Order: sequence, then structure tokens, then C-alpha cells
Amino acid sequence: MKLGYLFSGQGKQFDGMGQDLYQQEDIYRQTIDEASDVLGLNLSDPSVMSDPQNTQVAIVAMSTGIYRILENEIGSPIGAAGLSLGEYSALIAARGIQFEDALPLVRDRSQYMDQAGKNHPGKMAAVLKANPDIVGEACRVGSQAGDIYPANFNTTSQIVIGGSKDGLAAATDYLHEHGIKRVVPLKMSVASHTPFMQEASDLLATRIKDVYFHDFKFPVISNTTKKPFEVASTKQTLVDQLVNPTHFVDCLQILHGMDTQAMIEIGPGDTLMKFAAKTIANVKVYHVDSLETLNDVRSNMKLVK
Repeated sequence: MKLGYLFSGQGKQFDGMGQDLYQQEDIYRQTIDEASDVLGLNLSDPSVMSDPQNTQVAIVAMSTGIYRILENEIGSPIGAAGLSLGEYSALIAARGIQFEDALPLVRDRSQYMDQAGKNHPGKMAAVLKANPDIVGEACRVGSQAGDIYPANFNTTSQIVIGGSKDGLAAATDYLHEHGIKRVVPLKMSVASHTPFMQEASDLLATRIKDVYFHDFKFPVISNTTKKPFEVASTKQTLVDQLVNPTHFVDCLQILHGMDTQAMIEIGPGDTLMKFAAKTIANVKVYHVDSLETLNDVRSNMKLVK
């Protein structure tokens, strides 16, 4: 079966995540122990894994551990995509960057984003059942009250916007006035994937200079360029990612165009799996973030231990 792998971003992490896998799966346990050694953190400790300061590295470590199990039992996908942070997990899986190089980079990226968020606080909201044109117009009108931008094109009818409190309020009013009933505020204190992250992008540009990227084992579709990552431009694409909108719906459509028969979300939550189900007709979708969901995939792939 031709598989596409989807790597989770932030937002669906949960207390105790990965503990059942750590106890039962050798490959997963080895991966978490490796990550702990690299970072000087004990990621086998649930309190360390759940610490908000460690969220990004915890998700990448978890996703890599799960991917390694699936690669060992099912093989490589024909292509992959990750949402924002998930792109780092996807690049590790594709051997575009070494695990031990990616983890400190992700840790620093997290700190840069926190710093930028404190210096440039923002708000975000998900706009449901709206097309890109009306959302773009709402941001244009809303920007007269304060900075507001499209941030995430998740599906053809779910778009996240982010920016200043006043800009978001004005854009929300415009959307309501034009028949869009659901604009859902997100529990965010930063406006990711907008110019509010410029400080983080600048810091990452300096940090990533000495990181080495390799040829990819399989294509990883960029949220930013809507094309497969290329080794020569990967650093710049990751820097640009912080201040530009994600186009995950396009990534899904590209994977579908590669004749993907099933998509498996790897990492906490099932958000990307649901995006895939809404975007692509008749695609089989799965997610793995626990021993139970891993065994479900094994069963469905006829690879029960």
C-alpha cells in the first residue's frame, strides 16, 4: 500500500503521552532515551515530557519514535508532510537531518518563538466554513484596526487567522457580517506563521547556518512553498516558515497526487488525520499516538505482532 505520513504539530499534546509506548515498545524506548541523552532531559519522566517548555522537543521525539516503529514494520512512505513543527519530524524521518542535530535546533526554535511571543503578543482564531477569498478580505479590512493575517490554510474551509487583538476583533466582525457564523478563538498568546514571529525567524536564521541537511529518502512537502523540500533551500524554507502561512491543505493534495492510498498521522492527536479525511475523498486515514492506536494500524496493515 502506498502510504503518506503526516507529522503532528503543536496543540494536541497530552499528559502522559508516550508512556505506554515507552513501557512496551523497544524501538520507541530507545528513541526517547537517545533524545534524553542529546538534550540532557529525562523524557521518560511524564512531568518532563509534559512541561510546556519541552513541548516541541517532546513532540518531535515522540513522533520519531513512532515513525521508527512503523518504518521497521511497514517501510517508508512515498511522501510525507508535517504541520509547522511537524516538518522537523518529517525531515528527520526522511533522513534530511540527523535526529541528534534536529533536537537542539527544535529546542532553540521553541525558545525563539516564546521570546518573540512575549515581545509581540498576538491572538489567533479558526475561521470555519469560509473560503480563502472572504478570509483574505476580512484580514484586509481588519488590518485597518490592527495587524491581522491568514496564518494556516488547514482545509478548503478551515483557515486560521492571527495578529493583534484589535485586528482580530475587526476581522471577526467582518466575517460575521458576511455570513460566516463560526470564528473560534484559539488558546494562543502568539500569532504563529505571521510577521509577529519575525524576531524568532531572524534568530533561527542565524542558528540554522551551521546545521547540516542531507538528501531526502522520500519527498517532504513544505507548508511554506507547497513543494517538496530541496536540500539547498531547506534552511531558508524553515526560516520563512515562521513568518508565512502554512498551506497544509496543499500538502495533502500533493500527497494525494502521488497516488497515496492511506495516510497515517504520527504524533499526538488526530487533527491532521481529520484534515486529510475532509480534503481527500475515499482516502484511508489512521493516527498513532498510543499503544492502542499503534496496534490498530498494525491490525489494519495486517502486521499484528
